[in-house]
Amino acid sequence: MNQRRNASSKSQPTKPLITKNPDISKQKGYKSQKSNFFSSEKNIFTLCLAFRIANSLLIQTYFNPDEHWQALEVAHRIVFGYGHLTWEWRKGIRSYFHPLVFAVLYKVLALFGLDTPWFMVHAPRLLQALFSAVGDLYFYRLSNAIFGNFVAKWALFSQLVNWFMFFCFNRTLSNSLETVLTLVGLYYWPCMRASPSKAPLVLRKWGLAIAALACAIRPTSAITWVYVGLLELAVTRDRLKFLVLEVVPIGLLKRQYGALLQLLANLGDDTASHICQWIVVQCQKEATQHALLGALVLGLSCLLDRLMYGSWVIVPLNFLKFNFLSSGGDYYGTHKWHWYFSQGFTVMLFTFLPFSIAGNIKSKCWKLSGLIAWVLIVYSIQGHKEFRFVLPMLPIALMFSGYSLSVMAKSDSDTRRKGSPNSHMKRPSKVGFAIFVLLATNIPMALYMSLVHQRGTEDVMIYLSKEAQNEKVKGILFLMPCHATPYYSTLHYDLPMRILDCSPSEEKGIPDESDHFMMDPVSFVSTLMTNGSLPSHVVLFDSEEKLLRDFLTSHSFTEITRFFHAHFKVDRDLQASVVVYALAN
Repeated sequence: MNQRRNASSKSQPTKPLITKNPDISKQKGYKSQKSNFFSSEKNIFTLCLAFRIANSLLIQTYFNPDEHWQALEVAHRIVFGYGHLTWEWRKGIRSYFHPLVFAVLYKVLALFGLDTPWFMVHAPRLLQALFSAVGDLYFYRLSNAIFGNFVAKWALFSQLVNWFMFFCFNRTLSNSLETVLTLVGLYYWPCMRASPSKAPLVLRKWGLAIAALACAIRPTSAITWVYVGLLELAVTRDRLKFLVLEVVPIGLLKRQYGALLQLLANLGDDTASHICQWIVVQCQKEATQHALLGALVLGLSCLLDRLMYGSWVIVPLNFLKFNFLSSGGDYYGTHKWHWYFSQGFTVMLFTFLPFSIAGNIKSKCWKLSGLIAWVLIVYSIQGHKEFRFVLPMLPIALMFSGYSLSVMAKSDSDTRRKGSPNSHMKRPSKVGFAIFVLLATNIPMALYMSLVHQRGTEDVMIYLSKEAQNEKVKGILFLMPCHATPYYSTLHYDLPMRILDCSPSEEKGIPDESDHFMMDPVSFVSTLMTNGSLPSHVVLFDSEEKLLRDFLTSHSFTEITRFFHAHFKVDRDLQASVVVYALAN
């Protein structure tokens, strides 16, 4: 690509951050096109925040159980004293760091008397909208640092328009916050820029701290930071200093670290002794400030888990053992090794896929391409795969899409400038057509998935919450696959509720309670109700309601309402609606 040869010496940016990757904004005719709006990061953040707030209010569907059961449900239990903890919390494979973010929010709502049904449903996603807007801002910053302002604007367009980012980014999943921290962290790592030697090394200190925070929230984030760390080690000017003064202190306490160095310094080898003495001197000058940020983050995370669990629990180790060493995640389903490449990540990109591939090739930014490939390959090793696992890589792929769109915009501008004044009327704009295709495909998809598909399980809990506030509900039995609905965090009323258990067995192949119900609903419910008191309400999908209708009617239950859920099935038989039965007075 010969774009740099055409660059004007008079149109260099005021403060160039890179010089290697082609910068569309530096080329002739583009200095005058710099928008005043995008010249202010405050304006960009305001735009992103307004967009994400509207985005959060438009999310009214159910996507993944962890959004509620591993974040909001735990936070609700911490603040209000009641809520359900899944088996993961008994096994110690989840950190309380992420739920405590929402626990603080719940506490503020309670103090001001705002813990009403509307705020309990929408406030967590509004808080996540704030985090997402920060992620959008740093996504723009990162794009600007790598490719320039003109590409950054098109990259931000891609980020805001992409259907999966709209659908998932504002949900209270740990993956959403991990994505935000990944974007922020990548911006501060010098190695991610084309000229690492020109980037201030002080940025790396913040990059390390943010990487530590991302790993504290989600241990698998280490997959990303291993790649970034090795890349930094390969390009940094002082590898020894990077390893000893910045990486090692994050994993070691200061006293242990100093003792280790003194021990090495006492070795007989004069060369090793001199090296270690130099390290000790440098530690006294710089190690504390480099170690404190990373060590503080990880130390705070361990302290919080110690406080909440009541004993010392090494969450990352337990998480690694279950998900990687024992393949415990396979209990919840597996996919072929190529799923992320053939289905998962391609569906997330949707119609942005060809633009992302073209931008990847044209930009020649192999560092980012390598990061995406590395993460997808590592996650492909595991049998259990989910869309959300690779969410942090989606913005990087969309950045390439922004590059491709910027190239098209430049080509259109060059064509108009070289042709007659009316040439643009004879030939449609390539970038205009691309924008039309992207908007026409992503907006309907985003709205359908956020407003329509699988909304019944959200609607039913909002309904039951209002009924409970009016003291019309005494107890609820959920006869559906486990974790199919939100729970106490949405109901926000302390009354008996019962779900079907699906905790993994120590022995493989043993059906759980949810499996037994799905195999023979009538027999299972008959035994369940014979051995216990009857609830005031029963909630189930229409596919099982057809089988249990006569049984429920014979036990004085009547249907009181049903909510639309989905037009098509996902991983089970079609669950078209959610039905609520109530015990007759």
